[in-house]
This record gives sequence, structure tokens and C-alpha cells, in this order.
Amino acid sequence: MNATHPASLQVSGLGKCYGVYARPQQRLRRLLTGAAAPQQHWSLKDVSFILHKGQCLGVIGDNGAGKSTLLKLLAGSLQPSQGEVLRTGRLTAILELGAGFHPEFSGLDNLQFAGGFMGFSAADMQRLTPSILDFAELGQAIDRPIKTYSSGMVVRLAFALVTAEQPEVLIIDEALAVGDQHFQKKCVDRIESFRQNGCTILFCSHSLYHVRQLCDQVLWLDKGQVRGLGRTEEIITAYETHVRLQDASAQPEGAVTALSDKTNHPVVEGTAKEPAMAVAEGPHAVHAAIVQASMDGLALPTQGGRPTLQTPDVRLTLRVVTPDSQPPSLGFMLEQFKGVGIMSLATHAEGVAPTAVSHLPGRSEWVMHLRLPDLPLHSGTYAWSFYLFDAQGLVVCDEWKNHIVFDWISPSLTPGLVRLPHVWG
Repeated sequence: MNATHPASLQVSGLGKCYGVYARPQQRLRRLLTGAAAPQQHWSLKDVSFILHKGQCLGVIGDNGAGKSTLLKLLAGSLQPSQGEVLRTGRLTAILELGAGFHPEFSGLDNLQFAGGFMGFSAADMQRLTPSILDFAELGQAIDRPIKTYSSGMVVRLAFALVTAEQPEVLIIDEALAVGDQHFQKKCVDRIESFRQNGCTILFCSHSLYHVRQLCDQVLWLDKGQVRGLGRTEEIITAYETHVRLQDASAQPEGAVTALSDKTNHPVVEGTAKEPAMAVAEGPHAVHAAIVQASMDGLALPTQGGRPTLQTPDVRLTLRVVTPDSQPPSLGFMLEQFKGVGIMSLATHAEGVAPTAVSHLPGRSEWVMHLRLPDLPLHSGTYAWSFYLFDAQGLVVCDEWKNHIVFDWISPSLTPGLVRLPHVWG
């Protein structure tokens, strides 16, 4: 999308300031006399941007950067201290799902009440309720009081309601982390369909992977102010550098991190470890999960420490299980340990698919081999991370971060990180 499309959301000099009082009496004095607060704290200051129809803007930043304040100002649940927000058409905000539900009322009653608060008429709700219930998949539980629901059931009902009709502007705060794996995919698919149909989206998330997948531009907030605004990859790269520098400064001098898995047991050849989501034994339904990741050519250290790669011919194997027979997408990422990313590959982006090892009712097993015949790295310590996505590469079903950490001693002593293909002339 470009500037020839009409502006759906225009933010100019937006800011939110709170008074800071040492004693309650100071607050009372201000209410009675109108005196200025002794101290001021700006949660957000001088934020400006324009979103056109069909654009998707990602909002990133550290905790406390002002992201939630911005979203609440845009949604109208907070009033700005300065600046203005101009929007065109109906706006829907997915912020605190289910926060307004009454625990004593049934799910169906809460659906009707909440729909009214959102501006839907009785006729609208009569028309929309069947599709909402179908999306939420709550069955007979819809007639039970909300207080008997699990948190995941509340999220299902709330998300189904707030996305029952496509708005002109959609504001999302970490909505892709809701519910179970199956429901996450439904949420992602619905949001993606909105985007494809021209909905303007503002997406706030700590998942930089999803920001990269969904967003045309990115807004980086830092201590309430704009640190960066522009093309997605450019801003995310700058933010990742900022995060690495923060992590490096927080690491105690001389600290050593041992090679370990999620259960703190040594990992060398990628033996199976506890997956992020439980896997049933035998021919029963499973959640999608990584079950094994291995790397050939590693030599065990003689006295602790990390294994060393013995050959530049790298061979990796990744095994996963899924609950259906649709091939998933698998991801491989190589990074400098506690440093920069070097490369990442995903089967859906490469146009390949893992090989099916077995298909049983409710359980399929897949394997993918990856070979790098001539590792171009210089000497150093590196880490492989592994990812399991849905077929489209939007939902992260499981991840094994820094699962295989190894040393590599390059035959060349040339400084640097990698040896790139080159031609002298």
C-alpha cells in the first residue's frame, strides 16, 4: 500500500503525562486548586505517524516503552495529554480479552452484553452470534457461567466477538499468543484475512518473527518516545542490536553459560527433550512439537565445556510430530552464541517440505535433513536454534532456542565472522 490510499489512522504529536505525588494531600490540593503536579512523568510523548488503508504497522520496544499507553490512547480508553488521533471508520481493539465479562453470567449473556457495548445492535448480534459461537468452539459451555471457564475459554469467546466483523482499523496487543495451538492458528488466519482484505492494522508484539511476517512498517518506542519509524527489516535490525547490547551489559564479567537443554541436561547430539507442548504416546492425538534435533560431526570435550565441530561439512536433522497429515514448516537458525544472527532458513520460504515418516490417526511424524557442505564461518562459538511452524509459517508451534551450542576452529586465522564467496580481479 502507498500514500495514494486514504489515511485510516493519523496520529499527531500524541502524548500522555501523569502527575507524580509524594503524598495524597498533594493530589487533593491539585484537585481543589488546579495547581500543577510537583513532578510529571511522560509515559508517551510526541508520537506521530500515518497509516493508510491496508497497511500494517508493528509496534515494538522494551517493557515500559509506552506501547500499551499508545494502544489505549488509539482505542480511546485513555485521553491524551497532548496531540490528537484521527481515524476513519470503525476501530476494533484487541487489548485485554475478556476483561469486561461478568463472572456470574453465562457466556451467551456476556456475549450479548459485550456486543452491545461494542456498538452492535440486537439485530447485529442475532445475525453474528452463530458465527461467533462456531469460531469460539465452546459447545454446551456457552450456557455456563463465565466463572466456570478456563482462561483459554474466555479468550476464545472474547476474540470471536471482537473479530466477528472486519473493522476499518484493527489494534492488536499480543493477540497471537492467545489460547491453545489450534486456536492460535485460527486467530492468525483471521487476522491475515483482514489484512488481505484491506483492513488497516496496528500490531504490538514482542514476537519479532510475527512482526516481520505481518507488518509493512515498524514503530520502535523507547522510554515513551519514537526511537525509530520505517521499513520493517531496518527498524527490527536496529532494535535487535539494541537488545544485544543490553544483554551484554547485563552479563556478569567472566560468566560462563553451559550447553544445556530445557531441562538443564547436557545436549550434544540433540537427544529428545521435553517439548514445549506435551506429546501423547502411541497413536493418539498430539500437539505439534519438535521431538529431536541433531548435528553430525561434534566431538565431545574431555573436561566439560562445549563440543567442537570437526568438519565444515555440516549435517543437521530435525524431527517433529503434528496432529494432522498437512506438512508443517521447519526452521533452522544459526547465530553467533550471545551475538548476531548469521542465517535462518524455513522450509515454507524455500518451497520445500519435510518428509513424512509415519501417519497415524491424530499423529504424523516428519523429518527434514539440512546440509551445509562448506561452512563459511571463522573461528568462534555458535548456536543452532530450531522451530516448528504451521504450513504457512505464521504460527510458531514449538521452538528449541540455542539447542546445539558448539565451537568451530577454522583452518584460516583471518579475522571476521564469515568467509563470503568472492572473485579477485
